[in-house]
Amino acid sequence: MKRTLLTCGLAAATFSATAADPAKFDHATKAVENGDFKTITSILVAQDGKIVYEHYFDKDGAEARRNTRSATKTIAGMLAGLAVEDGKLPGPKARIFDVLPPARRANMQNRDPRKEAITVEDLLTMSSIVECDDENQMSRGNEERMYLIEDWVQFYVDLPVQGFPAWMPKPADSPHGRSFRYCTSGVTTLGEVVQSAVHEPLQEYAQRRLFDPLGIQKPEWQFSPLGLAQAGGGLGLRTRDLWKLGQLYLDGGRANGKQVMPEAWVRASLSPQAFARDEADYGYLWWLMKIPVGDKTVVAPTMAGTGGNAVFLLQDKHAVVVITTTNYNERQPHLLTFKLLTQELIPAL
Repeated sequence: MKRTLLTCGLAAATFSATAADPAKFDHATKAVENGDFKTITSILVAQDGKIVYEHYFDKDGAEARRNTRSATKTIAGMLAGLAVEDGKLPGPKARIFDVLPPARRANMQNRDPRKEAITVEDLLTMSSIVECDDENQMSRGNEERMYLIEDWVQFYVDLPVQGFPAWMPKPADSPHGRSFRYCTSGVTTLGEVVQSAVHEPLQEYAQRRLFDPLGIQKPEWQFSPLGLAQAGGGLGLRTRDLWKLGQLYLDGGRANGKQVMPEAWVRASLSPQAFARDEADYGYLWWLMKIPVGDKTVVAPTMAGTGGNAVFLLQDKHAVVVITTTNYNERQPHLLTFKLLTQELIPAL
């Protein structure tokens, strides 16, 4: 069993706010306003379930739905966990073609028994056997190619099997037995897997089982050309909504006195399931970032999206940090976010 990173069983905090202490985070406010981290649009810091700092740097303010891009993927993992809890999915080992509409398997190109054995867990850990790598512009499965066609799920289903040349470790030779390749179309497909399992449009299931219990209203989904809610990215949520999702996992799946997410699913999600890169492992659609803080390294489970948008869980401080940006076209936007976190925000806690 993988190492558990989350301290569960903590008393669930209710969502509440305290008056921000301007002096405590004053330096961070000034640095952002000076443009030291390019275009940061909002910051929220919560500790022990209460907001200790909240600041909006754009005209849109607290009610704006922030497009945090691939942070949506983490929510797709939450919905998969709820589908398992509801008895609609057998578990992470369920084979996706046993759940997807039969036409997916019937119309599959590049047929291969290894594709038919792809599991929900393979999609949760970015390690399915098909050739799909968003970080490789030559990849057949690069997400930019997916957006060119109408049926995004069939795009994934039709991909060929990944080849493993000598310089590329095979899954059996990789940490956790998985070959990690970042694949948006796989998470898009996970959305249809969940939707098919629960027999309910994905966005309605998300509202009923996840967002309503947390008090999250009017999320702004993006949809594929065929009308599937995009689990792979683009969901618009308020900054406080993002905090609530992070706080839910920090508290072992509990919120407002109720167990909203299964505690075991939270533990598995925040445990290393795949090796992503030197500075991060990967759980169930959670980045497990290794962040240098002083003379030590802190592992921070993170929801992350393009532009350096992020929700960090700082377990040793029982804190959640939300940073939203529009640094989509900046160089190394995630590094800007990490510097803001480590140089300005963590020292204030």
